[in-house]
Amino acid sequence: MPFKSEKIKIAGTKYDRRKRLTDEDRENIKRLYGEGMAIRQIARLYKYVSRRLVQFVLFPERAKIVAERAKEVRRWEKYNEKEYHSPIMRNYRRYKQSLYKAGKIKLESEVERR
Repeated sequence: MPFKSEKIKIAGTKYDRRKRLTDEDRENIKRLYGEGMAIRQIARLYKYVSRRLVQFVLFPERAKIVAERAKEVRRWEKYNEKEYHSPIMRNYRRYKQSLYKAGKIKLESEVERR
């Protein structure tokens, strides 16, 4: 039987563990590069950002080329395989369940009752 928490969406909330650059961060990266700072230095400044991501922010056409090549060589297929995907989803469900048990997230029906 699935957890109740599986119906709760946490994408885009403060509990979403994916790292994202804000629009402000992107503008700051462009400004720093325009001032002469190296891509590698900018990536170090933002600890969770790779050098490659900084390049994609500065040169979006490169990101499109890389995405097209990845589709051609079917680079993303491994992420859909059960052996790869299942443990990741299991950990994600456990994380959401722990948030639900701690009372940090609630089902929409529980929020409406109050």
